[in-house]
Amino acid sequence: MEMTPATTITLNGNSHPLDRPMTLSELLENLGLGGKPVVIEVDEEAVFPRNYGNTSVKDGSRVEIVTLAAGG
Repeated sequence: MEMTPATTITLNGNSHPLDRPMTLSELLENLGLGGKPVVIEVDEEAVFPRNYGNTSVKDGSRVEIVTLAAGG
């Protein structure tokens, strides 16, 4: 029998299962993006990096993450 994930978010337009609700900081670590320069919106509202640790991602959240790359 297949287990249903505890939480499902929409990440960059795609369904993304999580084992539990978590903060944006935890989500970034989970995705391998911890410490990388990113811009994040949760439910169409921009979130400042200083708030990643206290902003929760829960079932049904719509999260957009844009990674920033320097180039020349």
